[in-house]
Amino acid sequence: MSEPVRQGRTGETSASPARRIAWDRVLVWFMRLVAAAWIAKGLLSWLVILGVQAPGIAPMSTLSTPAQAMVVVFAVLDPVAGVGLWLTSTWGGVMWLLAVMVHVLLAVLRPDEARIGLEVTGAEMALVLTYVGLSWLASREET
Repeated sequence: MSEPVRQGRTGETSASPARRIAWDRVLVWFMRLVAAAWIAKGLLSWLVILGVQAPGIAPMSTLSTPAQAMVVVFAVLDPVAGVGLWLTSTWGGVMWLLAVMVHVLLAVLRPDEARIGLEVTGAEMALVLTYVGLSWLASREET
């Protein structure tokens, strides 16, 4: 028995609704993956604050005052953004975008203090563009 042909909003036909990509589901999984990364990023900031000795992590006492302030800001902002993204809430997306924009601005305006490479900044901007694209695709999806 053949499946019925369905017609979408734009007039295209689809023989099987299972073949279509559920962009809202892709967006949720993307947000959760980014959330895990941002929670880990926040925990790394807490390791610096707590003075945990690890390779590649400078002790808090050796950092300049602006660098210490950045560590504290991201120790709070990143986990909050990560939890909000994990919950797929609107405020989570806003907090994450705020965290990324602060990170990018610091990388551009204070590269010596921020110690953020162009690769990290480019990756964060690519994540933002992916988020915007997936949000747009999910909003166009039929309910």
